[in-house]
Amino acid sequence: MDIILDPSRIGAWLEGVLVGWGLAPGLAVFINLAIRATVILIFALILVLGLIWLERKVAGRIQDRLGPNRAGPYGLLQTVADAMKLLTKEDITPTAADKVTFNAAPVLAVFAVLMLFGAIPLAPHFVGADMGIGALYIVALGSIAIMSVLMAGWGSNNKYALLGGFRVVAQLLSYEVPMILAILSVVIVASTMSMNGIAQAQGGLAGFGWNAFIMPLSFVLYFVSALAEGERTPFDLLEAESEIVSGYNVEYSGMKFAWFYLAFFLNTFILSAIATTLFLGGWQGPFVEQVPLLGIFYFGIKVIFVMYLNMWVRATFPRLRIDQMMNLAWKVMVPLGLVAVFTVALAVKLPGGPIVQTVALFVLQLGGLVLGLGVVGRSLRLAAQGGSAPMPVFSEKIGPPPVRI
Repeated sequence: MDIILDPSRIGAWLEGVLVGWGLAPGLAVFINLAIRATVILIFALILVLGLIWLERKVAGRIQDRLGPNRAGPYGLLQTVADAMKLLTKEDITPTAADKVTFNAAPVLAVFAVLMLFGAIPLAPHFVGADMGIGALYIVALGSIAIMSVLMAGWGSNNKYALLGGFRVVAQLLSYEVPMILAILSVVIVASTMSMNGIAQAQGGLAGFGWNAFIMPLSFVLYFVSALAEGERTPFDLLEAESEIVSGYNVEYSGMKFAWFYLAFFLNTFILSAIATTLFLGGWQGPFVEQVPLLGIFYFGIKVIFVMYLNMWVRATFPRLRIDQMMNLAWKVMVPLGLVAVFTVALAVKLPGGPIVQTVALFVLQLGGLVLGLGVVGRSLRLAAQGGSAPMPVFSEKIGPPPVRI
């Protein structure tokens, strides 16, 4: 009964059973870790099938459509049919491609995301690896996915794929900066880089101690950066079909393309899970200390909420231009990220105790958020005024003006 209520004891129980069967303690630990990894892999594969169906349904409802509704009840088998189609499609490798780089890229993309699952705490002490440097581990592993996309563009030996790969350097690396600054502000407040420790630090103030309430600026910075890091609308320029023919994965087919698709949806889930842990209290909720199993339920509800926000944005907003995206990153997001870190560093040094520091942090962060929204709003107004000017009309006899180089 205790194991059911507290899933963190399952590992110790399993190791005890294996040792009782006569296995060496080291071998029992290895088998326990192998089972954990297998469970994570199976969970990830099943999760993607559900996420694709949910994304289609949510987009359909938001855009006044039905979404998948033919294959199986409520269209539940549509994703299974798509997976079977990809399994049976021909696997094509370009003749002039760099075979090693081309084939390793999709594997590396999925590997980088799966490695992040182990650092996410689902309940009190129920985490694959409760590392003291969990936040740093997530930042480091997140950079490997960028390498995989760049490898796909380079190894394809296709100019359009290469252009899509180079956009990784421009987009993902740019938005990593404000994301890391947002994570740094949380680490400073929690005084730990342990993901489980950060979740535990948000248990005060009767549920209003979540970092999303205390640090709204950092939360917005992370959420927008996560949209860009997850290659989601309006930042999906890496796969801009109308511009670069599907980008870095244009030469991939069959299951190799499916691996990139798998990494895309897993990355969305992981980024939402990280947002839940850093800003929404993670597994925090009523009676979770008495019944740790409730932490998994609370954590799942919060992750679904964050993912719904992602789906809402994807089904609503149009794609940005590359110059708008880069201006937002370096002229708005990065300065606001520095402001967020400064406000946190200032608030934690104020005298008066935790209450005074929390109130000061909230006021400072709210002021920074209002400032950032004002800057974006002013930029949009100026762009609208500039775009309202009439387009020049050229005479057929005179022709257009010469192009200046």
